[in-house]
Amino acid sequence: MTPPGSTSAMGSRAARELLRLRAAAQGIGRSRTTAPGAGASGALGAPGASGAPGASGAPEASRAGAITAAVSNLLAVQAQDFGQASWALGLRAPGSTRGDLVEALDSAAVVRSWPMRGTLHFCTPGDLRMMLSITAARTVQSTGARHRQLGIDDALVARAEHIARGALTGGGSLTRDEYFGLLKAEGIDPGGQRGVHLIWLLAHAGVLCWGPARGTGQAMVLLDEWAPATREPDRDEALGEFVLRYFTGHGPATLDDFCWWSKVTVADAKRGLARVRDRLSTLELGDETYYLTGSDAGEPSGPDGLSGAGPTAAPRLPATVALPGFDEYLLGYRRRTPALPEQFAERIVPGNNGIFLPMLVSHGTIVGTWKRSIGAKSVTVTLEPFGVLSDTERRGFERDLGRYARFLGLPLRMATPGKMVAP
Repeated sequence: MTPPGSTSAMGSRAARELLRLRAAAQGIGRSRTTAPGAGASGALGAPGASGAPGASGAPEASRAGAITAAVSNLLAVQAQDFGQASWALGLRAPGSTRGDLVEALDSAAVVRSWPMRGTLHFCTPGDLRMMLSITAARTVQSTGARHRQLGIDDALVARAEHIARGALTGGGSLTRDEYFGLLKAEGIDPGGQRGVHLIWLLAHAGVLCWGPARGTGQAMVLLDEWAPATREPDRDEALGEFVLRYFTGHGPATLDDFCWWSKVTVADAKRGLARVRDRLSTLELGDETYYLTGSDAGEPSGPDGLSGAGPTAAPRLPATVALPGFDEYLLGYRRRTPALPEQFAERIVPGNNGIFLPMLVSHGTIVGTWKRSIGAKSVTVTLEPFGVLSDTERRGFERDLGRYARFLGLPLRMATPGKMVAP
């Protein structure tokens, strides 16, 4: 039996169109002039907010705004690996640098927390609250047995919250180790993952989030102080927004994809979809319905089973893209196909260990991985394709990785074929 959503089930032409529309929705392959939020401005008083041109020729505040717009477009960007998630945003905000991400974090435009699946994501503060209002109670309930093993009960969580508020109220921030030191001083052992789970629980309660940049990561802050709430949608409104925003940044996708990605129940997902159905278009691929934002449905079916309508003016698939590990292009959907041929799945997640490697993408299909070694004076990258790359593909990936190096502010050294690529 051919699994639904596989390339053979939908036809190669339909698969290419699906990938083209997904890449466009996610902001992959945009030019500098069409980057999301390119005209947005950063926080007043933030570094670079004066609009002085940066190295890319775009105002620094606009580039930080483009980072924020990229986060908002995707709703949430998986970010347990801070460095890889940083590049996931950088490639979707062309011309940006890691400094622009730091500005977005330091201005509270972007935070990092656990909005769904118990997994760290970048998101905006308002979107974080919206998602937690739907997901937090169910996620916390699912971890009850583990927390009992760790000796975590309501009384301990209340003590941990009291310690956090005492240290952070009034604009304070703490690294994880600094907070663990405060817990120890009050007789709470953070060892054995107990401290990590206390932070996790306080984040799900909307007390804490990871805010300003600190070193190679972030410091924790009080969410309501760092980024005060501006609106509180009711549950049905939040469900509708959750569904709509997912399909805006990931469509075409199925309702099953949304449920897998968000861990929202099927019943709640259907309630949310009913609220926003008139704002979505559909594509019919085989016996499955894919939702996306765009023009009204109604075009006839093509020879590969693709019917409906979407944003047909979406740009072409980029010839090459060097994506980070854990990127939404792959992790934003229940099924990895058609982006990742099934025979190469283990090459992306070796040993099925949950660690997704950075990916080389050619015309929408994942064709290899890449490794990077970041030093003080350069970043060295090794290409590990699944097969033989054409000269055109290799040059394209070297250009893409040159952009990655510029994002880091470092020269690029290609370990294969062993030549230097100018930053």
